[in-house]
Amino acid sequence: MSQSRFNALFVSQRVVLLRTLQRMVGNPSTAEDLLQETYLRVTRALSDRPVAHLQPFVFQTARNLALDHLRARRVRERTFEDVPEQVLHSVAAPASSSEDAAHAEQLLKHLSVSLGQLSQRQQRIFILSRVHGASYVEIAEQLSVSASTVQKELKLIMAICMGVADRLQ
Repeated sequence: MSQSRFNALFVSQRVVLLRTLQRMVGNPSTAEDLLQETYLRVTRALSDRPVAHLQPFVFQTARNLALDHLRARRVRERTFEDVPEQVLHSVAAPASSSEDAAHAEQLLKHLSVSLGQLSQRQQRIFILSRVHGASYVEIAEQLSVSASTVQKELKLIMAICMGVADRLQ
């Protein structure tokens, strides 16, 4: 019951949420990512407990995610503000443990299998969005579908990816 109510609310408030996030973070691509994360977080919360005031909960979740993103960005900027760019590019990433590498390899293998089971259109949407950073509108134009279709497909794809990650943790 709550999930279907949330889905209807999310679809009806998507544009308002997205505009709010875009104003907060100043980047349409980041706002889209935060919107997807909002959907996933609220879905997880609803599976744990009912939420009486759903709309304020959704907007507060989105706002909190945007604020977390902005805080992290400020920390990154302050951390690296005095470091020359050539130094940043020459620093090697820390070596991961063999356990981390094995876990990452297993996760990639499971994700690859799950993504391989998607339709060709879904795979194309995923690649255009996540690899090339294309917006919903750009993807919709390339694939001759509506932006709403792209958004729904990406929501499904991201839920599949999150499910794979959750099962492996």
